[in-house]
Amino acid sequence: MTDALKRLSDEGVAIWLDDLSRQRITSGNLAELIDQQHVVGVTTNPSIFQKAISDGHGYDQQVADLAARKVTVEEAIRMITTADVRDAADILRPVFDATGGQDGRVSIEVDPRLAHRTTPTIAEAKQLAWLVDRPNTLIKIPATKAGLPAITEVIGLGISVNVTLIFSLERYREVMDAYLAGLEKAKAAGLDLSLIRSVASFFVSRVDSEIDKRLEKLGTDEAKALKGKAALANARLAYEAYEEVFSTERWAALDKAGANKQRPLWASTGVKDPAYKDTLYVDELVAPGTVNTMPEATLEATGDHGAITGDTVRANYAQARADLDAIAGLGISYDEVVQLLEDEGVEKFEASWNDLLKSTEAELKRLAPSEG
Repeated sequence: MTDALKRLSDEGVAIWLDDLSRQRITSGNLAELIDQQHVVGVTTNPSIFQKAISDGHGYDQQVADLAARKVTVEEAIRMITTADVRDAADILRPVFDATGGQDGRVSIEVDPRLAHRTTPTIAEAKQLAWLVDRPNTLIKIPATKAGLPAITEVIGLGISVNVTLIFSLERYREVMDAYLAGLEKAKAAGLDLSLIRSVASFFVSRVDSEIDKRLEKLGTDEAKALKGKAALANARLAYEAYEEVFSTERWAALDKAGANKQRPLWASTGVKDPAYKDTLYVDELVAPGTVNTMPEATLEATGDHGAITGDTVRANYAQARADLDAIAGLGISYDEVVQLLEDEGVEKFEASWNDLLKSTEAELKRLAPSEG
């Protein structure tokens, strides 16, 4: 291993692992990653839990107990996933304490089937925060139109939030606005703003996957020269928007009241195209006050051969705008792409959730005790 992960951390990038399973918790692997690879947080999503519960037998005892109680499959999933998040939060608690609550965080997602319904999303977020009952939890709420008022309401209640599935710059600005509105509600309610934290998960690799496909279809030299440029340009301009919003008078008033900035989090940072360097979305998105949540393969690749050369974001705003303008000039609609990606993101998480329901139901039946 090189010291690339340490250099990344020293540059102000919090390294979070985009994976969680009971095996990772009980084997000591998570603690080892924290101790040896500068991991200071964990994110989860329905796909991650579906894979964890389907693989191996780490959940058999708990599932057998749940089956004996004849719980519904939805309740079983909630008991299983919140148990993992609670245990991971306990392992990360020293990091949470050492960083004053900034890191040492574990994220858990609201039911993705609620993505387009505000009131149930709020209720689910409150329920998850109560069930996990750890101060270092983040509740993940998708950045859909219905999710925005839910973010404001949940932040206003003093619950820390990871806003997920952000693809567009316009939606990202709406997310930051929703966060500030939530802080203002919390302040009006007399809550301690210093205890409220949030990250905004801006998805990276999927932008290249979709735009590269369209560039390839055009087939011109000009189009091919723009492959692999869109995702980095989009993320870099998101950081520019973050710098703008958190230098306003509106923010200054909240800052004075003890509030914390909502950090940009780079999500979906494993490359999808094998032609690209496997650490592309780590090396090229280094900026202070950010989070990069990596699948384990990307974490290992970064530790092995990541090229961390300082800030690779703030000097590139003009080039980022030029790249997106050039792509638009070829007739590829940015607005159409980012809306498609948001819709697909919700659909994929819903599909994973439905798979999770099916596999958990099968496990409940398999491990149900004989009557007696």
